[in-house]
Order: sequence, then structure tokens, then C-alpha cells
Amino acid sequence: MPEAIMTKTQRADLRQRADALLDAAAELLITGGSRQIRIEEVARRAGVGKGTVYLHWQSRDHLLLSVGAREAAAMTETVIAAIRADSVEAAPHRYLRRHFLEAMRRPILETIFSAEGPELAAFARQPARSGLTAYKTITSREYLTALADHELLRPGIDLSDVDYGLQAIAYGYFTVSQLLPDAPQSALDHRADQLAEVIRRSFEPEPMPAPDRYAAVAPHAIEAFTRLADEFRRTAYGAAAD
Repeated sequence: MPEAIMTKTQRADLRQRADALLDAAAELLITGGSRQIRIEEVARRAGVGKGTVYLHWQSRDHLLLSVGAREAAAMTETVIAAIRADSVEAAPHRYLRRHFLEAMRRPILETIFSAEGPELAAFARQPARSGLTAYKTITSREYLTALADHELLRPGIDLSDVDYGLQAIAYGYFTVSQLLPDAPQSALDHRADQLAEVIRRSFEPEPMPAPDRYAAVAPHAIEAFTRLADEFRRTAYGAAAD
């Protein structure tokens, strides 16, 4: 067998094995929460030895990060598809509305967002997350710069303030149920609409720009988010990503 074909086959096998392990970990996460993920049980469910898991990920927390990253890649692809279909989806309030709905409708991501303090802290400290965080910062800057260049953000506002504000507001909507467990729970679509309205009023021009104004920004947003989705996949699969 030619070396190139053999290498491609080996990578496909690695990817298939990684998916089996990620599927097993995802099932444990959904049914029992992040504390139920144990390397031994993941390996048993995937039909491999414990040592095989460590060929892909360095630790349990690294595996948990990779489960979330694989789901985040799929979620980001859905956001990209929406922008391709309608360029107005590149507007911050529309993008974050869809992002919120996609994340909260995916049991894996919803479970990660609702993780308890110590578990969430361990997840946040995972070394493999630092590279992904840096890449997300770059993506956000490219996206916001494109919006500013086309006058689709509120005039005179600093991009760093927009970036911080968008993340802070969105994160609040993702996690507020943990801080206010007794608060009335409204429908998910209603919360998404509230999030969109806060974002629109805080960072976008009044009145809202005409839809055709977003056509010039959409390709930049698609390019930036596509690179982010690729980085999520690299984070999830490691050596099996290519």
C-alpha cells in the first residue's frame, strides 16, 4: 500500500476511534454530569483499553474539553450555515441569538454550562483550552472589525468594550440559572429574544441598518467563524484532526 494511502487510512482509524471515545464520554456527561466521566468507563464503553484514551487526551478534563469542543464545532457550523442563507444573521444580535439557542438546545453544551463550581473551574484551567481561548479572541476581533468597517456597530464605541460586553452579556444568559435557581424559567426562545434585544440596543446603530448592508460583512464573518470551527475540531481530535 502506498505510504500516502496508508497514512490517510491510519488517520481515518484514529478519527473513528476518537469519535467512539468522545461518544462514550458524551453519553456519560448527558446522563450523569461531568463528574461521571471516568477514563476507565469511557474506555470500557468504547471497547478499548484505558491506555488508548491517553493516546488522544492527556487527562479526564482534557477529554471533557474535547467533548465540548466537538459539539461547539458543530454548533458553529450551524451558525455559519445561517449566515450563508441570510447575511443579516451576521448582525451581533442575530448571531448571538442563534448561538444561544444552538448551545442551549444541545444537551452536551447545556450540561457543561451548568457544571458546578469546582468542575467548571477544572474545565477552565485545562491547558488545552488556552490555545482555543486565544483563537476565539482573534476570531472575535476579526468579526467586530468587519462590522465596524461597514458601520454596523454603534458609532464611537471601542471594539474592546464591544467584545467584553458581548461575552459578558451572553455568558450571563448561559449561566444565570445556576445563580438564580428559583427564578421563573421563561421559554428558551423568549430568553433568546431578550438576549438579542439587549445586544442590539447596546452595540448596534439606531435605526437598524438595511438588510443589504450585511451582505458585505457576511463573507468576513463566515471566514472567521469557519476558522474557529476548524480550531474547535483540532482541539477535539488532536492528532486525529487532520
